[in-house]
Amino acid sequence: MTDTVPRFPRRSALRLLGGAIAVAAAATGGPTAPPRAHARDGDAPAAGARVDALLARLTLDEKISLLHGATDPRPLGQAGYLPGVERLGIPPLRLADGPAGVRVTRHATALPAPVMLASAFDPALARRYGQVIGREGRALGQDVLLSPMVNLIRTPYAGRNFETFSEDPLLSAHLVAAEIEGIQGEGLIATVKHFALNNQEHDRMSVDVRVDERTLHETELRGFEAAVAAGAGAVMGAYNKVNGTFACENTALLTGVLRERWGFTGWVMSDWSAVHSTREALLAGLDMEMPDGTHFGTPLASAVRDGGVPASYVDRAVRRVLGVMDRFGLLDGTTPSRPDPDARAGAAVAREAAEAGAVLLRNEHGTLPLAGGTSVAVIGPTGARPLVSGGGSAHVVPEHADSPLDALRPRAARVTYVLGEDVFGRPVPASALDPGFDTEAQRVEAGRTWTYDGTLTVTDPEEWTFVLHYSGTPPLRPKVRLDGEELFPLTPGWNEYFTGGLLTHADDGLSVRRKALKLARGAHRLTITAPGGDTGQLFRLRRITAATRADDVAEAVRAARAARDVVLFAYEDAIEGQDRTTIALPGNQERLIEAVTAANPRTTVVLNTSSATSMPWLERTGAVLQMYYPGQEGAAATASLLYGDRDPGGRLTQSFPADDDHHPVAGDPRRYPGVDGTEAYAEGIHVGHRWYDAEDVRPLFPFGHGLSYTSFAYADPDARWRGDGLDVAFTVRNTGRRDGVDVPQVYAGPSPDLPLDQPVRVLAGYRRLALRAGEERRVTVHVEPRALSSWDAEAHDWVLGTGVRALWIGASSRDLRLRTSVRVGG
Repeated sequence: MTDTVPRFPRRSALRLLGGAIAVAAAATGGPTAPPRAHARDGDAPAAGARVDALLARLTLDEKISLLHGATDPRPLGQAGYLPGVERLGIPPLRLADGPAGVRVTRHATALPAPVMLASAFDPALARRYGQVIGREGRALGQDVLLSPMVNLIRTPYAGRNFETFSEDPLLSAHLVAAEIEGIQGEGLIATVKHFALNNQEHDRMSVDVRVDERTLHETELRGFEAAVAAGAGAVMGAYNKVNGTFACENTALLTGVLRERWGFTGWVMSDWSAVHSTREALLAGLDMEMPDGTHFGTPLASAVRDGGVPASYVDRAVRRVLGVMDRFGLLDGTTPSRPDPDARAGAAVAREAAEAGAVLLRNEHGTLPLAGGTSVAVIGPTGARPLVSGGGSAHVVPEHADSPLDALRPRAARVTYVLGEDVFGRPVPASALDPGFDTEAQRVEAGRTWTYDGTLTVTDPEEWTFVLHYSGTPPLRPKVRLDGEELFPLTPGWNEYFTGGLLTHADDGLSVRRKALKLARGAHRLTITAPGGDTGQLFRLRRITAATRADDVAEAVRAARAARDVVLFAYEDAIEGQDRTTIALPGNQERLIEAVTAANPRTTVVLNTSSATSMPWLERTGAVLQMYYPGQEGAAATASLLYGDRDPGGRLTQSFPADDDHHPVAGDPRRYPGVDGTEAYAEGIHVGHRWYDAEDVRPLFPFGHGLSYTSFAYADPDARWRGDGLDVAFTVRNTGRRDGVDVPQVYAGPSPDLPLDQPVRVLAGYRRLALRAGEERRVTVHVEPRALSSWDAEAHDWVLGTGVRALWIGASSRDLRLRTSVRVGG
């Protein structure tokens, strides 16, 4: 467990107005071996000559083939494939998704979601997390990892918030650098994504993000810069536009920032089908189109032959790709051996990350930890069916994943399980259909088409959620129409194929889709057309209604009353390609929690959710434990935390707003989701917790919040300017009777010498530490100059915020327990 806070490495000295200040490079816990990507830096002349020699021998068509994806003749279930050039010994590259584990056909370790990893505030753990993915990626035949994601959490609605780290630029920068070092240290090329400002899924393919220069550098770009400094081999361009130009053909980003300012020497690939041009994209700095050659295949070859694109730009892109391959030992004739998978080591890190990143949000009246040998009611669908990961490119299928119910049974004298919230529906009553048919197991033979044209009669006006389970591929999904409206149309683009999480598949493997409709009393025409395809199809049609939900709640209340303790698992199933529409729990879960907590106040709500959640029911609970998507070892981790085997050491990396009306993008559609295709980052530098401070809005739970089973006190602050930053020292004491984990945080106030708008406070540093009961420790947190600097848009550079600055030490951005001041600079 780490006891230091990192200073992420930089390739060159950071220029600061008023003097040059070198940012010291250090790693959590002391120096570590450099990542594999840097191991050959001393052989740079030989490597460059090798790449130049290959470039001279490649034909134009061979060069073009290295700049776009293709179909893998021997696919392993990965996302992308780049053919090599066999005659010159250039091997193919296989590219796999993997923000929380390697996503291929074979099983892999399903790690906790990155947002849960980040909640540990532990770069050393992020490095180990990366090592697991790096080793398994290589073992599973992959060469490039399409991860990590470092876009900031800007809106609580963003569908991929679980795939990234934080709303805070400093924390994101530390963690992405450490994870990349872990990934690439195992020989797998890391791809930091999505460059840049892909902070929402709504209209992500086209939205034009308008942002000023200062906001861009002080917020979103911090993590990407850290990734480049850590040696990331590749960068993935985003779908969206930035200030009017698509990210994948944005010269200001791909060349001005990435190459010229940061010195990036790797290659830039597009997100899947994110390229909109040939000449413009290549000249701007895009090197590779994925997943095919729509623009960088035949059109590029023709443009070069016709003189529309200088051949030198093709050579530039090829040189970048080959340069990275050579750094990783793929071009010197000694192909690196692939390790054997180590499932046990992967499981150990998955368990550690799930326990370390769990955030105890509330704990009243000694609700937790639970006492062994008592009666427990387990309620909720994710109590019996583990919600391992979010959906989309983050979804990993592990070798195993126990349910929390199975992990809790041995700990209690009696465990009762009830569903509480039905997510897969109940059979449509036969009496409601005319003519009737078997809605539970309708089979369609191969080569046949089954049709139905009948009437669905509803006795009372109410909302029905129709639930379709089917075995066919998306194009063969049964077409179900009610009163002429198709209930389950195909989703355009890649979104149709994003699956995973909880709701997209039933226990027997059938795919699942849902549609909620308010139905009037009376008869409704129902038609179904179900093709059998080449292999046949099985489908069933179910429904969820107010009456079925009431039955579920009543059953849960009975179980809660009969038990000493209740553990209620609540869920929110996020998936790539779509944003949430509210931060409230979906379905009938709020009503379920209200009813269960009224029946038994010793109720712990375990949240398997992707991001911030509103909690109108909070005050009625005994405890709330945020478990996000905890990976394959989530059940064991949850049990160990609930029963006090481990102290919940996680802290929130994002502010939790009280409701949908009080957060940084609330009430302003220009900020989110955008107006007429344009989205404005009007909050400027006041992202995340900075906005709550600037606007004096109280969040439900602040950034950095998290409880322990013990208590901690801080004392005796002292801060000194050292030239390479600040050293902030203070004493931490465990004042409770249990061993525990604390994450004290250092915040810095504005500089009096900068005539710029500044945050009320910025996160300047932090420290994760474990203390025994009664133990006291003197802690020193180093604050980097960058954390004390602002971007000067007139000078287009960083300026150090000098003068006397306030410093706070606290347990969250709002729980500030110590204050001191220090003169910065000079």
